[in-house]
Amino acid sequence: MQSKDFTVFEGETGYTFKDKSLLKKAFTHRSYLNENRSEGLEHNERLEFLGDAVLELVTTDFLFDKYPDKTEGELTAFRSALVNTITLSKAATNVNMNDYMLLSKGEAKDVGRARQYILADAFEAFIGALYLDQGYDAAKKFIEDNLFPFLDEVIEKRLWQDAKSFFQEQAQEKSSVTPNYETLREIGPDHDKRFIVGVFLGEELVAEGEGKSKQEAEQMAAEKALKTKGW
Repeated sequence: MQSKDFTVFEGETGYTFKDKSLLKKAFTHRSYLNENRSEGLEHNERLEFLGDAVLELVTTDFLFDKYPDKTEGELTAFRSALVNTITLSKAATNVNMNDYMLLSKGEAKDVGRARQYILADAFEAFIGALYLDQGYDAAKKFIEDNLFPFLDEVIEKRLWQDAKSFFQEQAQEKSSVTPNYETLREIGPDHDKRFIVGVFLGEELVAEGEGKSKQEAEQMAAEKALKTKGW
């Protein structure tokens, strides 16, 4: 059993929960339950589902007001870059969520890409828990304070740009080859599957990407391929 003092997290974030079980559930990963069934806890996936919807609405509303001259496509690209796994896991790390995660012994040892997914999911689960406990305005403020500061970096570094499209343009211009993507393998159980996709220029495997969906994995592969090629 992992002992976590969630009152410290409440103090750090400034949100004191009326229903403490909701807060604990937001940090409970499915893997933890397998080793601690006697605690009678629930994992955070339902809260993540709810928080994802709240996050999308708050972010969409914010971008719609902030950029009145941008097209639907541009706003969608901005939103995707702001609520993707990398940005959400950074935001979760900034508020020290990693220190409070309830994980299996195996998951607790893995601090790589898998931990990013876990933290991004927990960030959404916390939003869902906050929404249920204190309402929309509290969830909105938490998102504004802890996620929207990343928007400047997204815009400055053009993280919103579709990596697949840009890589294809560069590949055709510099190599006269159209990239193709292949699913190399799938890992994890059905409820938490990850796809490993490779991007090829002809027979050359340029880079691999991992994601919750094949589309996300392809984007990640394209981003890595751009760096690999120096494009």
